[in-house]
Parts: sequence; C-alpha cells; structure tokens
Amino acid sequence: MQPASQAREPGERVLLGCFEAGGRVVAIDVAALREVVRWTLPTPLPGAPALVEGVIDLRGTLVPVVDLGRALGGERATPGRSTRIAVAEVEGLVVGLVVDAAVEILAVEGSALGVPPLLAREGGCETTRAVLRRAHGPLVAVLALEVVLEGLTRAALACAGAEGA
Repeated sequence: MQPASQAREPGERVLLGCFEAGGRVVAIDVAALREVVRWTLPTPLPGAPALVEGVIDLRGTLVPVVDLGRALGGERATPGRSTRIAVAEVEGLVVGLVVDAAVEILAVEGSALGVPPLLAREGGCETTRAVLRRAHGPLVAVLALEVVLEGLTRAALACAGAEGA
C-alpha cells in the first residue's frame, strides 16, 4: 500500500473510506480496510488494555475491537443504528475499529492530499498521514493506521508495566 502522503502520478486516484469517529470525520486508505460490518457487542477480555473493547467473532476469527474515537482522544462511540466496525489489517494485524458511522467512499486525485504542516507533525500529529482537501466541505484527516495501532500497543505495554510495578 502506497501511503496517502507520498507523491503520486498526475491523475492517480486514491480510494478513502470516510468515517465518523470521536466527534469528527476521518479517512482511512481503503487498501487497509478488509470490510465494514454492523456493530455487535464485543466480548470483554479481563485484563485487556483499556482501549480494547473486547473481541468479536468474524466468521471464525477472533478480532480485537478498539473504539477509534477513544483511540484518537475523542468521544466514545454510543452504539446505535449507524454504528459500525471497520475491520482493518495493518502489517499483519487485524483489528476492528468502532466508528459512529460509515460516511462514504471517496475516489480522490492524489493532488487533493496534502502533507500535514510541519508544526503539526512536530507537535505529535503522527496519526495523520495526510489531509484531504475537498472543494465542498471541511478538511479531512487521513489516518496512519500503523501509528494509531502502535500507540495502542505502547499504551498497553505501559499499562502492563504499571501493573507489574
């Protein structure tokens, strides 16, 4: 998968899945998405990191579920009719991301994606791979899922270290 922020050929299109999560709209490169399923109550796992809501059984595979809004420092999803689980695979890790709603799939020109400004990147904005400029609507952050998941792993290790101390 070519990261959304890399230089692209003129006219090259990028497919992005847009989701509401934590009170904002974010995008994920469709190449990282396996599928989007209706929300189902995850089974909690005792002792799991706080951001892991539990697991779901997806056709015989246990998939850990994380609330994307919470992982991004926003609001927790309130399960409802539009709540979904976006199942993503990043570097061999499959994870379900709870989102408030699946908004749309966009096919955009690579030139519509901008690199986050240096001040934002230096200030800890690593979870944003690119920013989508739309002619009609607000800017949309394109997530770097590998960074989001790395942050979850660091939080889990820190939590485990604190418990062992």
